[in-house]
Amino acid sequence: MTLSFNPLRDVGRDDPYPLYRALRDAAPVHHSRESGMYVVSRFDDVQQVLRSHDLFSSRAMLTVLQPKGLENGMPFTPRMLWYSARLMWKARLNPFLLLMTPSLIASDGARHDALRAIVNRGFTPRRIAAWEARAREVVAECVAKLDRSESFDLVADLSVPLPVTVIAEMLGIPHERRHDFKRWSDMVIQTATGAGREDAFNPRVLDTMEELLTYLSRFARERRRAPGDDLISAIVSGRDGDALHPQDAMMFVLLLLVAGNETTTNLIGNAVNALLDHPDQLARLAANPAQIPDAIEETLRFDAPVQAVFRLATADSEIAGVRIPKGATVAALIGSANRDERRFPAADRFDIVRQAQGHIAFGFGKHFCLGAALARLEARVALEALVPRLVALQKRDAVPPRLESFLVRGPTQLALVKAPRAA
Repeated sequence: MTLSFNPLRDVGRDDPYPLYRALRDAAPVHHSRESGMYVVSRFDDVQQVLRSHDLFSSRAMLTVLQPKGLENGMPFTPRMLWYSARLMWKARLNPFLLLMTPSLIASDGARHDALRAIVNRGFTPRRIAAWEARAREVVAECVAKLDRSESFDLVADLSVPLPVTVIAEMLGIPHERRHDFKRWSDMVIQTATGAGREDAFNPRVLDTMEELLTYLSRFARERRRAPGDDLISAIVSGRDGDALHPQDAMMFVLLLLVAGNETTTNLIGNAVNALLDHPDQLARLAANPAQIPDAIEETLRFDAPVQAVFRLATADSEIAGVRIPKGATVAALIGSANRDERRFPAADRFDIVRQAQGHIAFGFGKHFCLGAALARLEARVALEALVPRLVALQKRDAVPPRLESFLVRGPTQLALVKAPRAA
């Protein structure tokens, strides 16, 4: 059997895991003819790619996540020149420079270390722990709707509001802009990793991007003049002796806008979906809520919120006996690696008492996810409130609709209804 796999298309399937298994068994390093990428699917090989920072550059994340049409830079069409001029006037940002500015996840070496050192100050264990009380308040407000027996969509009514509220407040963004935050985040995901890549320069997308960048740029300038006790102030004010360049600060805020809510939203959605699909595991968890952290780790392994990352080969190399030429893009399938039975026995089984530690859902090495501790905290608080209620609920749709994205994975809706009582 000849396998055909395109990481910019096939990762986003409703269920990519059987295809991942086929790759691991028959073509663990697969040269995708359609995309030109080398697709790595086994745990040890994916970990090797993530570990080898000098040999496999994160710069690929900048180019792969750009919408179609930007491969060779900003197109000099009348429409784009008009929007670029407006952005430079309203936001004081040069979109040409912005496109060439790699974010934290697309940086390497000394630049990555310097960027991370600045933004790490907002993600210390003490600062993350301090957000637990606020997370519990948000969750309590959300599940109150469920307790009133109203219609309840886990995504719209809990897994979106929780991380969006927390990351917005961490950044210092006013609460009333929360819904804008989610709308902006959805637009970025769609145009960078979903169906919107094909039409990224239509007026609706450009207007939304202009709105987003203008708002964030003005907010950052205000915080530079009058710093507050928030993360944007910390990265733009230089109060600790250093500060991010405006272009770098904007890229970091954009990264947090997306990663700071999408990862947790999809983690919670995937966890609840898996628990409802496996009632024996849900019953076990309801009987012993102390296992909620284990259930979160198993969800991260079983159905990772981020399914793939991309790297650029900086020199000729070899993975599992396959030559990777210099300049090639490597797609490291995190979602497949975490289902590799060579690393996790019976890997396709969802088992909350499994020793899932060692999964790479949050990456590995220098690029280990900055917000992993926050995502785990928010998921734990959410599941502590949800699990006692889930035993009396079921999914309205057996297979909930999922995000159209080759990068992130999670339900776009997860309607919960009362389960019929046993006769």
